[in-house]
Amino acid sequence: MIITYLGGESVKVQFGDTILSFNPISKDSSLKPAKFGADIVLSSLNNPDMNGVDQVTFGDKKPFAITGPGEYEVRGVFIKGLPSESNYDGGNAASKDKFINTIYTVQLEGMNICFLGGLSQTELPKETDEEIDGVDILFVPIGGNGVLEPSKAYKLAVSMEPKIIIPIHYGDLGAKDALKIFLKEAGENPTPTSKLTLKKKDLEGKDAEVVILEKE
Repeated sequence: MIITYLGGESVKVQFGDTILSFNPISKDSSLKPAKFGADIVLSSLNNPDMNGVDQVTFGDKKPFAITGPGEYEVRGVFIKGLPSESNYDGGNAASKDKFINTIYTVQLEGMNICFLGGLSQTELPKETDEEIDGVDILFVPIGGNGVLEPSKAYKLAVSMEPKIIIPIHYGDLGAKDALKIFLKEAGENPTPTSKLTLKKKDLEGKDAEVVILEKE
């Protein structure tokens, strides 16, 4: 499995010939979208910063788009979409309104991915929490302004007992010093890496290890 961070909340996960795109950036976003071909798109929130299915429809790749709660099996990949809430309204903005945010769990190569998307709740809904079990790789938004604030994001992340924590939704989105605050809370200062290549055996002995991915 190869994980690449593309800015905002956009993450590309590749295993073999199959490519998953989490929250791809739309051409209507203020962020710069990455153009590539995906087989499966998982969009957490109907917002231009996270719903760019058009940007990952490329060449002979016409992705299967998942945009809400439910259970899915696509190309042998098992996916659950679980409901939660977000106050994210685009750019660096928070809203008084609540939007449906879909948390995704994905089983790949014997590893369990959990992608929190634009989550703003510091506690997961009971029904959603019960469906999440044995997280290996957790993607957590940390930028505030409609998603989790960095200190609360870290506390929630640790409570989910993942092997690896990967922060998203900072830098171009959210509070300016969100990553600094998050790492201070974690008591870690990992060296950023351009890509994360993982096999199941690589997770042995890891406990809430923070990994910082450089924006590609």
